[in-house]
Amino acid sequence: MKLVLVVEDEYGNAEILQLLLEAEGYRVAVASNGQHALQILMEGEKPALILSDFMMPIMNGGEFGQALSQDEALRDIPFVFMSATSQDVVRRVFKGYDAFLVKPIEFESLLLVVERLIARGRQPAAGQVEDSMRQLLKGIHMPTRD
Repeated sequence: MKLVLVVEDEYGNAEILQLLLEAEGYRVAVASNGQHALQILMEGEKPALILSDFMMPIMNGGEFGQALSQDEALRDIPFVFMSATSQDVVRRVFKGYDAFLVKPIEFESLLLVVERLIARGRQPAAGQVEDSMRQLLKGIHMPTRD
């Protein structure tokens, strides 16, 4: 069974997510903020996926995402934001997430995203793909027509 780390400061939301994911066959670890989540990650098993709220005390989701992206052992874990905060606001703080789910979350959508990301892992962000293509195309010269 794959492990999912849920980072959510609202106890009721965390409990519902845990019950839903466990009913689908996942094991679940729960953290109440980004700092608590980092402790769990340093002390335990690496999860197959992280579901994180954005607005949390002590260390918010953006700060947590930044900390993950700086750790070579953790940066490849698929990362999903769940928030009622505007995605534009979230993106200004941290862009390195794989999916964004608007609260209140539709459970069917959540399960589809979880299943897809666990099966496929992290995908390069659109900006990374564009940069890679630019680098690739830089050295290609097209023949000119006379």
